[in-house]
Amino acid sequence: MTSATIKLFLPHGDAKRFRVGEVSNWNGKALAAPRTELDNLLLREETQSAGVYFLFGADPENGDALAYIGEAEIIRDRINQHKAKDFWNTVVLFVSKDENLTKAHIRYLENRLLQATKEIGRYRLENTNASNPKLPESDREDMEVFLSRIQQVLPVLGFDLLTPISGSTKSSKPQKEPFCKSKGAVARGRRTEEGFVVFKDSTAVSAERPSAETQHPYVVALRKRLIQEGALSLKDGFLEFTKDAEFDSPSAAAAVIHGGGANGLTAWKDTSGKTLKAIEG
Repeated sequence: MTSATIKLFLPHGDAKRFRVGEVSNWNGKALAAPRTELDNLLLREETQSAGVYFLFGADPENGDALAYIGEAEIIRDRINQHKAKDFWNTVVLFVSKDENLTKAHIRYLENRLLQATKEIGRYRLENTNASNPKLPESDREDMEVFLSRIQQVLPVLGFDLLTPISGSTKSSKPQKEPFCKSKGAVARGRRTEEGFVVFKDSTAVSAERPSAETQHPYVVALRKRLIQEGALSLKDGFLEFTKDAEFDSPSAAAAVIHGGGANGLTAWKDTSGKTLKAIEG
């Protein structure tokens, strides 16, 4: 992803209220607002344009992060129709400052955004179906650039919907990928911008330590949640990670693998036996 200078304008001086995001030398613009300021947002001229939009919220039953991704030739009209949906509390929309987005363009963007969100898996989608319009090669390239800017701006606005769980694919400093082993279970992972990721196909012990329930109840709860979400599945006597899983710290990740409390700085090691603490200096 190319470097970018992002300008975030806060009309009210509050990052939780209405804000505008722009990128230098990009013809797009992002507008974000909490539901409490929806009426003021929809009074803005930009909402009469074509574009794509996101509704962010949580499942009232289990707290899972939910998102709705849509497109419209007149965003104001479409968002008004979503007032009947109860789950969402924030709206983010992207439009073109020179108003050159066509129906085919925004349908293409919607399809790509839905696809990327499903692959990353941070949010559960309220909608999953979208058309896949054919665009000339040059238009597809333009929309891929537009998409890359959306990926850069969304985290600045506070949403990691399009941030890969495995972290950035490129780093200025090469990262070693340490292992964590426990009673035959073997896991691979690494530090990321958000914490620590355990990679797909890694394994964890199938049962918690006898002391885990009383001494480390958070580990038991975390493992249960990962199993319920389908991120951990029993296979060949171990719990196998069915997808990349993100944790707040190396210790939280190691605790899940060990089935009890663990010090991630010493539990994670490279192939030569060097601990994560030593690796990171």
